[in-house]
Amino acid sequence: MPHSSDSTPDVEYKIIHDTVHGTIKLIQPFLRLLETPELQRLNSIHQLGLAYLVFPGANHTRLEHSLGTYHVAARMANALNLDEDERSLVAAAALLHDIGHGPYSHTLEYLFSTRLGLTHTDLTRMIILGEEEILDDDHKQVLNHIPRKSISDILENHNIDPAKVIDLICTESREFDGMIKLTEDLPIHDNQQFFNTKKYLYQIIHSTIDADQIDYLLRDSHYTGVAYGVLDIDRLIQTIEVFNNDLVINKHGLSAVEGMLVARTLMYSSVYFHKTVRIAELMLSRALERLGAEQLREFLVCSEAELVHKFIKLGGLQGELITFLLYRHLFKRAFHLKHTDLDDATREALLRLETPDKRLALEDAIAARAGVPKGHVIIDIPLKELKVSEPRIHQTDINILDKTVKPLSKYTPLAKALQQRNIPDWAVMVATDKKYIEPVAKVAEKLLFD
Repeated sequence: MPHSSDSTPDVEYKIIHDTVHGTIKLIQPFLRLLETPELQRLNSIHQLGLAYLVFPGANHTRLEHSLGTYHVAARMANALNLDEDERSLVAAAALLHDIGHGPYSHTLEYLFSTRLGLTHTDLTRMIILGEEEILDDDHKQVLNHIPRKSISDILENHNIDPAKVIDLICTESREFDGMIKLTEDLPIHDNQQFFNTKKYLYQIIHSTIDADQIDYLLRDSHYTGVAYGVLDIDRLIQTIEVFNNDLVINKHGLSAVEGMLVARTLMYSSVYFHKTVRIAELMLSRALERLGAEQLREFLVCSEAELVHKFIKLGGLQGELITFLLYRHLFKRAFHLKHTDLDDATREALLRLETPDKRLALEDAIAARAGVPKGHVIIDIPLKELKVSEPRIHQTDINILDKTVKPLSKYTPLAKALQQRNIPDWAVMVATDKKYIEPVAKVAEKLLFD
């Protein structure tokens, strides 16, 4: 791999000792990327947002996950015998795939998406292109004597096209579904269709069995102490293949795939959408939601420490709720309905509340009727937010290679069963401060379905 054009030669590689994967060898230009402020900011972003309030060990960061994803992607590229250019491209995309995450990771994703029209993949693209600056004026002044290159410059100096890296990272925003669909207009040879694009490169980064999910399931399981996320990474990587430019799993890896899908589902229900974790995240989101769009944008790429400082400085509801979170004074569930509790009328009523403005107005109406301070009632209708924060959650569309290629559903009923499983188990939840539970509970059901 070529060196940078800087007068000072790059260190060839460094060894990083990772809690989950053991030894990770980081070569150039990825060492240089690791030194950029854009990647170092991830050291101050919790991988699991506010989950540490429920799982005290969950203090790992987005930077750890980015390094882990880089490592897993490199292992997958090696197993597939990709050429050097493809390996570099995939490794760069894996390392940089999360640099657009805001404070507390997915906690604020839906808010930024609905209020500002920006997802973390949009911000990732903008940061790589230099369109979004993560350093404020004070930080720039402190760091202005330190020579540094942009992410694009580092990539280009090592013959990696930034546009191609962006294309791999942002495929999910183009609704790539993780599997090539068979169509009638493709060439056929020996009863199998062939494709002209290298979809396997996308699929290493974004698919049902991508490097991102493999790392976060292993990492989150380790740090939360929840054993559900354990999966057979060695078997998965040993049995991946490229067939017709599509990433597939050899039939001998079928049980490892089933294990990964089950692990993902159980981690979502047990950790990512744990009721108390969800309430904590919504407290933060609601505090930020009540700010204007211009003020809201200031929080897009700040660190978590900066968010806390700004909230305390703002005072009011923002200062109150961030203090509650800092000292774990969390709202409690006052009312909820499971999916099985809904009929057509209640389901229709909830659909009307999926727009943030209507939901916020109803929260304030419940608070007023119950005699509760404004901002102390939260309504959660989680399904739509789940689709924004993790669009792959119900994807089970993996191709299995057994002489010919067939979807996973042809081999096991598990795929369909997991698609039908509700995550989380509540369709609607109303939360409030503990001392207001009784009056809010009395009012909530009436106003929700009035």
